[in-house]
Amino acid sequence: MQSCSKSIRATMKHAFSAFALGLLVACASGGGQMQGGAGTFDAVKVTRPATAPVASGVDHSAEYRIGSQDTLDITVFQVAELTSSARVNTGGDISLPLVGTLHVGGLNVQQVEQLIAEKLSQTYLQSPQVTVFVKEYASQRVTLEGAIIKPGVYPLTGETTLLQMVAIGGGLQQMADPANVLVFRMIDGQKMAARFDLRMIRQGNAVNPNIYGDDIVVFPESGSKSAFSRFMQALPMVGLFRTFGL
Repeated sequence: MQSCSKSIRATMKHAFSAFALGLLVACASGGGQMQGGAGTFDAVKVTRPATAPVASGVDHSAEYRIGSQDTLDITVFQVAELTSSARVNTGGDISLPLVGTLHVGGLNVQQVEQLIAEKLSQTYLQSPQVTVFVKEYASQRVTLEGAIIKPGVYPLTGETTLLQMVAIGGGLQQMADPANVLVFRMIDGQKMAARFDLRMIRQGNAVNPNIYGDDIVVFPESGSKSAFSRFMQALPMVGLFRTFGL
């Protein structure tokens, strides 16, 4: 078995060591066909983790937790002077007019709204209506690995697509395989992956998928011969995420 590039090997070793071990077992026993046992794949029609921001850039779910460097837009109904933006500091705090410092790290959007409303109602307003909008999900980060010019970990600042992540990473290296880009994602506690063809996306023949916090995007080299490349062949080209049961 020929070795992949250093970046791909590093990805397999550090990010997907258990994942890759299961693939090797499955490929050895099934000739590259993922069937049965630890190598079972189950296709699911889902591309967004339950905790990811929705398309508008706002996460209204109770799951998303405010993190360091997130930017919040805060509006108090009919009190324009209290409308402001605040960036969460490294300690998880924000500072607001008439309120002072509040600890919001680890809270969801609804909890932050309630906290601010409670503080305002204690001294300034009666039944204030507070709305919190997560303007930048800076605490959400994406890992780019493999044959991309600038691999690394990048923060998300709002809705971001796969093509935008390629641009953020400086573009593909010459040896990259644009037809086989992998996105690894945790969805409902399960490790999942999907394969995308950048050529089809650029031509408008495939959807340009959104990328979410904690995604790992891998850009394999063209012509790679390994269990990793056989795993790519087991994934459909329609952007469906598949689970891999270990």
